[in-house]
Amino acid sequence: MTGKTEHAPLITVITPTHNRRDAVLRAVESVLSQSMPRFEHIVVDDGSTDGTAAALAGIRDPRLIYVGAKWRGANAARNAGIERARAPVVTFLDSDDVYLPHRLERTLTWFDANPALEVLISSYVSLKGGRATDCINRDAFLNSATLERTLVAETILIAGSAITARREALLAIGGYDSDIARMQDRELLLRLARRFGAQLSQDIDCTKHNSENSISRRRHGYVEAYANLMRKHPNIARSYPHIPPYMITRQIIADVLKCRIPEAFSGYMANRSSKDLGYSLPELINGYVYGRRWRRDLHDEFRQKFGVRPA
Repeated sequence: MTGKTEHAPLITVITPTHNRRDAVLRAVESVLSQSMPRFEHIVVDDGSTDGTAAALAGIRDPRLIYVGAKWRGANAARNAGIERARAPVVTFLDSDDVYLPHRLERTLTWFDANPALEVLISSYVSLKGGRATDCINRDAFLNSATLERTLVAETILIAGSAITARREALLAIGGYDSDIARMQDRELLLRLARRFGAQLSQDIDCTKHNSENSISRRRHGYVEAYANLMRKHPNIARSYPHIPPYMITRQIIADVLKCRIPEAFSGYMANRSSKDLGYSLPELINGYVYGRRWRRDLHDEFRQKFGVRPA
């Protein structure tokens, strides 16, 4: 049998980009060099003004699909890619990250082996300040409830470029939330966890570059972003009452220990003024004590069930 079906992509890679011409060229090269050739790579250019369009136009590979868009934010760009995707499995690559050569092949192996699998979270190398850190999850399948617990407690390692899901699952939850500018990957997975479990893979298959202009690198704004996450998921404060104050206090303590006193005070005041947080100092201390204990117990539970996290 010949025709379009024979050459249809098995997996779609989606990359949003904004004024990262050199970085996105590196990302695209890492996709086009994959060991598995049946893919499409949709790059959604979110209003770049640095010559990104011209640079990508010079790449003559039909698997690369350039989509120009007005600047609406990275999540809107990701959703535009999901809508356009032709493959049943969709994965993501931030424009400043790169895939290892086996990324797509090994990702599809998981989905081919388990037709019921909806979500895969792999492992990665994080590059920050010239230092490489292996961020490795255990090989484990987490049911819906366990996935939510680990996302709330932040006891599994996640990166946007290490997330893969079936396209229908992403469409069912409405894709990425365009109101979330930070913690968007965790927020997406929390909504997926309402319906699906997820497979964790210890296979390192991408490199995360922590760019200078990355939102996640900024210390300022963490509390506001966390408050926004709580606004979207009020069930977290109800079901895990110690975790939000624990997360806020942990951030404040980190700033104090690094002598960032103004940042620590700013974080505390952002918490106090937030309708979705608003914790007093005693509430923060109490939440930190019990939240830390709860996370430790969750770590112990994981070690007993799945073994020690790979080094």
